[in-house]
Formats: sequence, structure tokens, C-alpha cells
Amino acid sequence: MRKLTFLLRPSWLILAVIVAAFAYLCFTVLAPWQLGKNDSTEHRNQLIADSVRADPVAVTEVLGGDAGTHTEWRKVTATGAFVPDSTVLVRLRHLDGAPGYAVLAAFRLDDGRTLLVDRGLVASVDGTRPPAIADPPAGPQRIEARVRASEGVVPDKAPSTQDGFRQVYTVDTTQESAVLGTALTPIPTGTDKGGYLQLAADQPGAFTPTPLPQLDAGPYLSYGLQWLAFGLMAPLGLGYFVVAELKARRRDRPQPSAPTTPTPTSDTTTEPTTEARLADRYGRNR
Repeated sequence: MRKLTFLLRPSWLILAVIVAAFAYLCFTVLAPWQLGKNDSTEHRNQLIADSVRADPVAVTEVLGGDAGTHTEWRKVTATGAFVPDSTVLVRLRHLDGAPGYAVLAAFRLDDGRTLLVDRGLVASVDGTRPPAIADPPAGPQRIEARVRASEGVVPDKAPSTQDGFRQVYTVDTTQESAVLGTALTPIPTGTDKGGYLQLAADQPGAFTPTPLPQLDAGPYLSYGLQWLAFGLMAPLGLGYFVVAELKARRRDRPQPSAPTTPTPTSDTTTEPTTEARLADRYGRNR
């Protein structure tokens, strides 16, 4: 055990703590984070794929359904009319790679409830100003849309009025309800974020629809496996350095010297003595 006492030195203790903390984070935080994102992405992709194949249902069925049911991306139909003067623009959107806006409006159902509707995307003028935006068609309408979950709000991005339009930074039912001064009914989506409707193409009052996300699971599974591998490699690397240190200490340890064997002497040696060699060299024996 004395061979391992060097591990009690501060430098080795600090290294051991860092390795243990890193491995703990890999297994409990980083890998689950990426694997969780992979699971949620796969779940979202499955919901989108199912909604593409499914026939639309009346939005009233979704509004009256179980609040815990995942309804995002489901295709629905709604009958009612757009609320006049209910246009709200969402800033910092993009259309074909250029700056744009998302156009929101309120839609009142036949039963009196009012929903938030995303009419689609429009390109900005000179990349800085909204274009002229036509009002949605008046009178009774039947629209087809997808249920989307609200995006939430950005705390330091307050709604404002610019260029003659009420403008916000996210699509959020609660925020837009306050901006419009109208009670909007959030659509249950199975999360704590109330949903809204995103108009499909060729619907009354629709602009360019927001494209569906690509059905790609992304790199999250690979990243999660990499963090698991890093969590295993870190302690293995520490073990490698410990073994290397032990080998180095063993190699540098002083070796015991070999005993000296006395030179045997004999009266009959034929080896000339030092004095004889010197005498012969300087000619004193002549």
C-alpha cells in the first residue's frame, strides 16, 4: 500500500476530484440531456408524421379533450370568423432566408370562443419594415390548420407598436391576449403552454405557411453516446496515469549495489607489479 501513498498528494487528489465530477456530470446531466432531446425529437417527428396521414378533426373536439393529451401538430378544422382589427406581427422571422414577419389574428368560433391563428409569413420591406398586410376575409369562414404549442415569452422583449402594427417577438396565446385586449382560448397541447392554430396553405387569409420541421432525429443520440463514452474514458485515463506513475517510480528507485569480489592473490603470479612495469619503462632494470 505504501506504493500508492503518492495518490494522497494534493495534485493527485484534485485530479481525482475533477475526474469524478466530470464522470458524474457525463452520466447524470450531459448524456441524459442529449438522449432526452433525442427522445423528444423522435416523439415530435412521430406526431408530425401521424398528423400528415390523419384526417382533420373539429377543433372543438380538441378543446373539449383531455388536457394531458398531446395535440400539437394535429390537423383541425374550425368554423367562425376572423375578428376585425386583430392583426399582430411577430418580429425576427425569416422567409426564404430573408427577414420577415409572422402574421397573427384572432378567430372567433361559432360557439363564441376565440382562438389565436398564425396566418403565415410575409417578407419585410428593405429588411426593416413590414409590408402592407391585407386584412383576413370577413364573414363566416371554414379554416384548416395545425395545432401548435405557444412559444412562451422573452422577458426583455416587450410588445410594441411600430409602423402602424402591434408587434411581438414570439407566438404566445397569453401575451397576444393581453396585446389584443381579447380573451383568447388556449388550445390544450399536453404541456403547460396553451396552443394556437397555424393555417395550412390555400386557406382563407393565409400567407406563406411556416414550413414543418424536417423529420430528422438530429445528432442528439450520437452526442448522448459520446458523453457516456467520455464518462467511461475519464476514470480509465486516470487509472492509466496512476499505472504510468507507478512504473516510473519503480524505474527510478535506486538499485542495491553488487558485492565486490576480492581479487585472489598468489605467490606464483606472473603479472608484473606496478613498480616492475615502471622500472622496465624507464630502463632501471638494465
